Amino acid sequence: MMSNSFCCLILSVLQYHLTYSYLVPFSSDMQRISRFTPTLLRIGRKAEYIYNQRTFQPACRFFTTNSAKHNLSEVRQKTLQSSVGMPLNVLIVGAGVCGPALAMLLQGSDPSHKITVVERSPSLRTTGQQIDLKNQGVDVLRKMALLDTVKAHCVNETGLEILDSDGKPLALFGISPSGQRRITLTSEYEIMRGDLVNVLYKAGLEQYEKLKHTLRKGGGLAYEFDKTITELNQNDDGVDVTFSDGQQKHYDLVVAADGQGSKTRRLAFGQEVSDAAWNPLGVQAAYFSIPRIEGEGGLARSFNALGRRLLITRTSGRPVTQVLLFTMGDAEKLKKSYKESIERQKEAFADAFRDAGWQNDRFMSGMESCNDFYAHEIGQIKMKQLSKGRVVLLGDAGYCPSPFTGMGATGCLIGAYVLAGELARHGSDVPGALRAYEDIVRPPIAECQQLPGASLGIFFPSSKLGIWILRNALWAVSKVNIAFDWSQSENKGGWVLPEYPELNLAS
Repeated sequence: MMSNSFCCLILSVLQYHLTYSYLVPFSSDMQRISRFTPTLLRIGRKAEYIYNQRTFQPACRFFTTNSAKHNLSEVRQKTLQSSVGMPLNVLIVGAGVCGPALAMLLQGSDPSHKITVVERSPSLRTTGQQIDLKNQGVDVLRKMALLDTVKAHCVNETGLEILDSDGKPLALFGISPSGQRRITLTSEYEIMRGDLVNVLYKAGLEQYEKLKHTLRKGGGLAYEFDKTITELNQNDDGVDVTFSDGQQKHYDLVVAADGQGSKTRRLAFGQEVSDAAWNPLGVQAAYFSIPRIEGEGGLARSFNALGRRLLITRTSGRPVTQVLLFTMGDAEKLKKSYKESIERQKEAFADAFRDAGWQNDRFMSGMESCNDFYAHEIGQIKMKQLSKGRVVLLGDAGYCPSPFTGMGATGCLIGAYVLAGELARHGSDVPGALRAYEDIVRPPIAECQQLPGASLGIFFPSSKLGIWILRNALWAVSKVNIAFDWSQSENKGGWVLPEYPELNLAS
């Protein structure tokens, strides 16, 4: 067993990492721990809409689903109110989490906005991995009267098991309730990415149906699929956009909500600026689903393998099991494969995880036949500016935090809420709204992007000793966690969500 002082050191490191990380922490050998201990311990301590000169109040009511069967429950909307200004013609690029959320918020603030969402995929992309909603992201959904609907779609993940070298349970961590930080992987609100996208998309269209009789000519919400932008040209009053189908249109505002690899960001800011914003974290990742087997229930499972490799499964009570592969080895080979076919990417990851142990044969076999494989290098996007002229970056396009923070969806919702709120508050002053948006979201962006420690490498053991230290430390933490409540408020000392009555939200 380890000395008392060393145990305290490990517990402090793991407490911090488990508090802030999307993944279970993965320690390293004593040399790495010693190198980064001071940094880790220091961090650980630490509408009424006005037009035609009269007040407008819609004679409609908003509805939102609040159960898995989508029974409709009535939610009365507040009197619409917004700054005096002409309705905006807004283009949103990307129909992931950010795009539909912003569209709904803008539409609620002023039903006469003309909002177009373009998506490169032929249809709404309702696939993706399990994501969690935390902190202010939960508050935004509550204000949008969508939290009950989201909760009805949440998966049944009951905690996390840490496995030993034989694949047997060694330590167990439970669920962190909303509004608290606890030493665990699983949040109260865990949902599949595609389900969250679908909830936001349908809620926006339902909102449009309730409001469309109030619209001025040209206003409304429209989704256009299988379409991208190819050129942006800015002028004093807006942006001229050329689309992949050859059409050209003018917009008052273009919102880049097209993810980490945003093409809109490159077109607006230039390739050099866009490339400079990419901060790789040295981790290669692959995600895919395989058939569930007996014994896989609501617990996620985590297994460390030699060679700085990590395997995680998440079944969450569903008929399939998510497999997540992470490695800090074979970087050049894996990065090269991303430019090749899916088959070549699968082969590269199969080589990288050969002889990893546990159920690796099952995982590699499932990976070969799966149809939802996705692989990429993990990193963060850090833009010095979030807008240029009348093009603004939202969510991962401007401030991707990486899966290791677990704050991606929350960052998207915060950004959509603040951007919509400032546009509503500033009326026709779009440049002023964009400046205010950037000033206000910088603090929560910093919180969302905060990573544990000075280097993620300390959480990927490279030796048997490192894995042994990690597993013993996690075992100790799990036992202490049973005896003591180490939870704390997620928002204590952090950024507070501003209020925007101009958004006419239900709460």
